[in-house]
Amino acid sequence: MQTIRTIGVVGAGQQGRGIAQLAATNGYQVHLVDRDVARATAGRERVAESLARLAVRRRISGDEADRILSRVVAEASVAALADCDLVVEAVTEDVALKQRVFRELDGILRRGTILASNTSSISLTKLAAATQRPELVIGLHFMHPVPAMQLVEIVRALQTSDETYETTCDLARRLGKTIVTTKDMPAFIVNRLLIPQLNEACFALTEGLGTVEEIDLAIRLGLNHPMGPFQLADLLGLDTVLTIAEVLQHEFGDDKYRPPTILRNYVAAGWLGRKSGRGFYRYQDELSEPASERKLK
Repeated sequence: MQTIRTIGVVGAGQQGRGIAQLAATNGYQVHLVDRDVARATAGRERVAESLARLAVRRRISGDEADRILSRVVAEASVAALADCDLVVEAVTEDVALKQRVFRELDGILRRGTILASNTSSISLTKLAAATQRPELVIGLHFMHPVPAMQLVEIVRALQTSDETYETTCDLARRLGKTIVTTKDMPAFIVNRLLIPQLNEACFALTEGLGTVEEIDLAIRLGLNHPMGPFQLADLLGLDTVLTIAEVLQHEFGDDKYRPPTILRNYVAAGWLGRKSGRGFYRYQDELSEPASERKLK
């Protein structure tokens, strides 16, 4: 089993910066990369804001927040990841883009470096096949928000070696996560079960079964869920929900995964949820706090 000390993260969006914060909090050196240094730096600044909120709430000290942030370095190029022990790809949920990133990383990383993907729906076997190290490719799917959510799905590609799997499981446990291992099938466990529910909530809304608030309230109190389907969809990002639904419908050919028109229209309008300030709800500012602590307009 390999020893992991330095972790690279490709993609400084909400998932990537969450992974960077989680890894740095647990003592790992982190290199956070995006398409340019401005985006990577912005991702690091969002990590700083998140840590500052934790310090204000006295969950960590100010000094500890500074130490954690010092372990995160914003980088402008994947070339900076050459000496990492493990790299997590967290770019947009697009198979061609992910394959391109995997091929680029494969040509830069040293031999033996594990290449993980945070994909929520795309085949790891396809991504592994884009590299010359398929036995070192694995899925490491963190739930959002990454620092707070307990679960991680570990997905073995057909090519993933036992050593890669064991090393990745060990890392996930060191990061304080609970592991479920899933087959390499579209959307894995969580999203395969979740997406039909979010779709059905949209259909129910369109049919006038209830308002957004009423449907969310019914699910929260009737099923004891921490948030309703529209709050959850806004948190995840409506573009992400749409992409996963499209992958599921394409791969399985089953209309139960068919994305509702209202979801497609919201994404087309740029109403992506909390990260854009508007989705099924309007938000006072860009997404920075958990839904339970955030005031809705």
